[in-house]
This record gives sequence, C-alpha cells and structure tokens, in this order.
Amino acid sequence: MTGAEEILSSLDKAKTQWYHFKTIVIAGMGFFTDAYDLFCISTVTRLLGRLYYYDPLSGKPGVLPPNVSAAVNGVALCGTLVGQLLFGWLGDKLGRKRVYGWTLLLMILTSLASGMSFGHSAKAVMSTLCFFRFWLGVGIGGDYPLSATIMSEYANKKTRGAFIAAVFGMQGMGILGGATCSIVISSMFRSALNSPSFVVNQIASTPPQADFVWRIVLALGAFPAALTFYYRMKMPETARYTALVAKNNKQAALDMGRVLQVDFTGVIDVTTAVNGGGPDYGLWSRQFVKQHGAQLLGCASTWFLLDIAFYSQNLFQKDIFSAIGWLPAAKTMSALEEVFRVSRAQALIALVSTVPGYWVTVALVDVIGRWVIQMIGFFFMTLFMFVLTFQYYTLRGTPCVDNPAQYCGGNHTAFLTLYALTFFFANFGPNVTTFIIPAELFPARLRSTCHGISAASGKAGAIVGAFGFLYAAQDQVEGKQDHGYPTGIGLKNSFLLLSVINAAGFFCTFLVPETKGRSLEDLSGENDAEQQRAPYNESYMDKNSIPE
Repeated sequence: MTGAEEILSSLDKAKTQWYHFKTIVIAGMGFFTDAYDLFCISTVTRLLGRLYYYDPLSGKPGVLPPNVSAAVNGVALCGTLVGQLLFGWLGDKLGRKRVYGWTLLLMILTSLASGMSFGHSAKAVMSTLCFFRFWLGVGIGGDYPLSATIMSEYANKKTRGAFIAAVFGMQGMGILGGATCSIVISSMFRSALNSPSFVVNQIASTPPQADFVWRIVLALGAFPAALTFYYRMKMPETARYTALVAKNNKQAALDMGRVLQVDFTGVIDVTTAVNGGGPDYGLWSRQFVKQHGAQLLGCASTWFLLDIAFYSQNLFQKDIFSAIGWLPAAKTMSALEEVFRVSRAQALIALVSTVPGYWVTVALVDVIGRWVIQMIGFFFMTLFMFVLTFQYYTLRGTPCVDNPAQYCGGNHTAFLTLYALTFFFANFGPNVTTFIIPAELFPARLRSTCHGISAASGKAGAIVGAFGFLYAAQDQVEGKQDHGYPTGIGLKNSFLLLSVINAAGFFCTFLVPETKGRSLEDLSGENDAEQQRAPYNESYMDKNSIPE
C-alpha cells in the first residue's frame, strides 16, 4: 500500500472524533448564513414595497413593481450560480482551504453592505441593494462546492453521508433563524412605534423608522459568518487534495496527524511525492464522459428539477397563507405587522416541515442510502402536488362573502398539511441528497468543479422557479392578479406543472448510483487506476510496507 493510500485508508476507517464535529460547525455556519441571506429577503419584500413604492392616489399599500420584485428576490440566485462555478473551479485549481475563507469574507462584507444600501430615490436604493446581493450570492455560491467537498474528504466512509447532510441541514436552521430575526426586530419596532393599520391612517401605517427594520435584518446575516471566520482560516487542507492533487504525502501526513491525532510520518516515506489520483484526464475529455458523464448529467438534472420546485414553493407561501387566513388583507395591517405575520408564517413552516426533513435525512442517510431517500422524496413531492392540484378547490374553499381575498369552507388544515409535507419530503429527499452525491462521485482533482457544476444547475432551476413562477402563479382572471403583473396560469395549474417536474426528477435519479458505505476513491475510479499502476510501484510499496 502506498503512502497516499495508507493516509486515505486511515481517513476512511477513522472513528468519529471531535474534529469531525468541529468541521461540521465551521462549514455548517456558512450554510446557516447562506440560507439566512437567501431567504430572509422574502420576509421584508412587502415592507420594501410600502416604503419605496407607495402611491397615495392608489388607495393601496405600496408593492414592488414586478421587475423590481423579480430582481430583489432573484439577483442573489444569479450571483450564487456564478459563485458555484467560479469557486468550484478554484477549489480544484488552488486548493479547498486557500479559497474557503474568501467565500466567507465576501458574505460578511456584502451582508453588511446590503443593509447599508444607499440612494436618494427608490430606484437608487433598489439598484444598490441588488448590486450588493449579487455579490453576496457569489460568496454563497462558493460555499456549496467547497463545504461539501471539504466535509466529504475529511469524513470516514461509514458516516460520511450524515456529516455532509448535517452541514447542509444548517440551511434549515438558517431559514428559521432569518424568520425569527424578522419576527423579533419587527416586534420591537411595533412595540416602540405602535403604528395603525393602513385603513386607519395610510401614512402613519408605514413609519419612516421602519426603513431600519429591513436593513437590520439583512445586515445581521454577517454575524454567524463572522463567528467562524477565524476557525475556517485555520483549517488544514484536506489530505485527499494534498495527496492526490498536490501529490505531497509529507504535508498530507502532517495535516492528518493533526486532525486524527495519529503520527503518519513513521509509517510512510514522507520525503517522497508519489504520483496518484488516477490518470490525469480532464473534465471535457472523452474518458471523463465515458466514466462520469452520465453521473454528472444525473446530478445536474436532478438538482435543476428539484430547485425549480423548491424555490417556487417559497413564492407560493404568501398566496397560500392569504388564502387560508394566516395573512389578512394588506390594508388591514400596518407595515410592521405585515412583516411580523409573514415572518411568523415562514417560521412555522420551517419549524414543522423544513427543519425536521433535514435532520431525518441526517439520521437515515447512512442507513437506507442516498439514492433511496432521493427516490422517496421525489415520489412523495409528486404525489402531494398531484393531490393539491386535483383537490385544489375542495381544499381551498370559495371566496368569503365579507372578504373575497380570503376563502371560506374547504379544508384549510388539510391544504396546509399537504403543502408542508411537500417541504418535508423535499428535505427528507432530494434537497439534501443532491448536495451529498456530487461530493462523492468524482475524482479529487475534479470533485469541487463537478459539484459546482451540479449546484449551478440547481441554481439555474431556482432562477426558473423564482422568476418563472412569480409570473406563472398569477390568477388567470384579469384584475385578480397582483398589481403590475400579467395574468398567469394560476396556483392550481402551477401545482400541476410542479408535479410533472417532480416526476421528471424521480426518473432522472436513475442516472446516479448509490454511494453509501464506499470510499471516495472507489466511487471515483481512482483505486482502479492505482491498481493498474501497481507493477510500477512495487519497489516503493516494498520499501514502505506497513506491518499488520
């Protein structure tokens, strides 16, 4: 066994140690920040409309124009796509550790800058906000391939899936954290200002001090990232990158000795750099397409389809909550009350369905496997979306006589339960597994790049979901759609379209293999390449053989 193989074998067999949990926290806090920053904007977009786009002649609370709303909600997703491709590539070219801190620093600076968006007009404020959120998205995007790759390369093969899932599971905590911060801050301002509802006093319902609310919420996204910046910068490079890509066994032994508290320098030749990691074929080579092309297609397509459904469902929340009475008509609330109610509804959905889904996956992913969980998730997402489609009017009810914006009759509890279950099975399903699998399948020298490509495909789907369904979900009846929007296909037909998309994700899952319980080198084919080179390494192996 070569020196590199001895180190990697020790990593695969290592018992779970404190350093594994420390790495989960360091990488996980990045994902907490990612989710906080991406999803907290939905709690304050209505406030932005009231503050910057109120028209006294309309007699209605201000709302963001369609193009501004799409930009504010979607520009961070565009930045995320860029960051996933860029930092995924840099993670393979320069090393995981070397660029890992850059992503966090970018998130810290742009979170703070988003809260300080400036300008003398609504257009100027929204433009600077979008500029900073784009670069925030770039930093968020870089965290995806780097965190997944680092965690997969540190972990042992027995609990690797749970460790990667635990990092990604912090996304659920970030969604909940963003909603909670909005609840707390809006409550503090409501208590201090005691502003009336819009129908009582149109001007006083949106006090100027409310401008601080959205700024504080966005800027607080820098705090969790800053907490772990020092520890992220002190992390050693992963042994797999050092041994298989940098091809420096001595440094790999020293780094992993620190991590696993084992002295490798006495059992390998630390003065010799050994070629390893398989043949150096490139990403666009025929050999890569032959060995990993279908796998990369499977990872990218399932993530693309999943994110169309996942991100569009978040857009539907305000419509669903309004329909079942969780959100009263905007006129009956003050601006700060609206922030509170939107945030509370988002927090409840996260608490009862989103967060549990993540952590059930953590518990079971190394028991029943990634592939099975992904199939289960897509299947039930499809099923529940079909039920919502064909029982839509029965569950929703009919417009109330005294308040046509809400619906009476129907079964709102069942409606909300089915909607929540689609979130649960998204997270106990493809939302987590599409993050895990690309970090396990590909060779070390291409692992971060391939994960970045897969994740970027997902964010392309998120952009389709966020932009496309923002328009598609509008009411089919002229005059009933949101102000400034054209008519769409309606919520019922949107659910039907999402059912088809989820079903497509189910069938695309057949393109990816099960990765549970296998070493990264076995999955990527690097072990096969080492065995083919074995005759040429016999003298080295004899020299460095390790007694049983």
